[in-house]
Amino acid sequence: MHTDSDPTTFLKQLFDSAVASADPGHCLAGYLPEPTSNGRTLVVGAGKGSAAMAAAVEKVWTTELSGTVITPYGHGCDTHTIDIVEAAHPVPDQAGLEAAARILEIAQTLGTGDQMLCLLSGGGSALLTLPAEGLSLQAKQDINRQLLQSGADITQINCVRKHLSGIKGGRLAAAAWPATTVSLMISDVAGDDPTVIASGPTTADPTSCKDALEIIARYNVRIPAALKASLVKGSNETPKPGAVELSRSSHRIVASAKGALQAVYDEVAPLHFEVNNLGDEVIGESREVGREHGRLFRHLVTQGDPGQPLLLISGGETTVTIRGQGQGGPNREYLLALAIELDGIPDVWAIACDTDGLDGTHDAAGAVIGPSTLKRARDLGLNPARMLDDNDAGSFFATLENAVVTGPTRTNINDLRILAYIPTA
Repeated sequence: MHTDSDPTTFLKQLFDSAVASADPGHCLAGYLPEPTSNGRTLVVGAGKGSAAMAAAVEKVWTTELSGTVITPYGHGCDTHTIDIVEAAHPVPDQAGLEAAARILEIAQTLGTGDQMLCLLSGGGSALLTLPAEGLSLQAKQDINRQLLQSGADITQINCVRKHLSGIKGGRLAAAAWPATTVSLMISDVAGDDPTVIASGPTTADPTSCKDALEIIARYNVRIPAALKASLVKGSNETPKPGAVELSRSSHRIVASAKGALQAVYDEVAPLHFEVNNLGDEVIGESREVGREHGRLFRHLVTQGDPGQPLLLISGGETTVTIRGQGQGGPNREYLLALAIELDGIPDVWAIACDTDGLDGTHDAAGAVIGPSTLKRARDLGLNPARMLDDNDAGSFFATLENAVVTGPTRTNINDLRILAYIPTA
């Protein structure tokens, strides 16, 4: 890897290295449990990486396997004995509902001596949709859309999802009891909290119906009166820590943003970059985080050795409160705000992409910026500030032809942001 070529190519190579660190074909095998001595192994799961995870399991497993996993449309891959079901994401559909019902049904057939291998990754919560009793799919779709547009973070969204579900928040592992459950997780959440990944279908839930109600009220989410009454009563409460039906359930994080950031560091170490790592738990409104990172990086560049190449790297997940009519996603909104804040500072470049290949919408993973981004935009008649106000970063970067298009990566370790100062000779 070299920095003496196009800096955008260099940044894209760093992004590719980060994604490769979470490729199920490379990272999963070492975390698999042993086959049972005399029982069945059932494979279930959901997420953007679940099909690739299932294929990775089949590649190394030595005894009989069966099961079903759910993945978004376009994320499937070839398997032999594990069924792959494609369904809608981020707003669930009938295909996801039917597959989730099938997963719960087959989990209930397991007994002592059997084990359930649960493959979970980002996107699993929307895919593993099984509305609680009395809640229609249409009502759940509407609530989901409202949450996605509200600015709520994934932890808050998944808290609500758990309390509207018949399978999340530990209920899947409880259904498999007294079988053993082992969950392999590719983490897309800040801090790698297993209760949040895919809304924790196999882990005890520390949140409550009251917590869900507070989030619904805070973000002005409209819900049916009957559902609100049910939450007030606590009639769809989730299994809590210490529940006996979860005592045989365990989890293993097989890939995360921490590993992705380490992969970036390993790539640039021979190139003598000074690396500033903000960690994998960066959250907040995308444009505000972009401005903050711009101010920080400007300080690092202007106060440091002008000949010293720098990186500022971070993971986590920022959010967008949609108020405009534009298109795009959190990473491109972050970059547009970052570009405005940096205002063409020389020798500074940046990339921000979602590692699943889909930045909010299905047209790009993210984008790149450089010192000439704002000038090029204005020369083309674009108004960066106005487009940011309209949540139209997607159109901004598409017009500049600076979007990063990868297609589905079949993994998901959240957003990756890299700011680079590469001094010219």
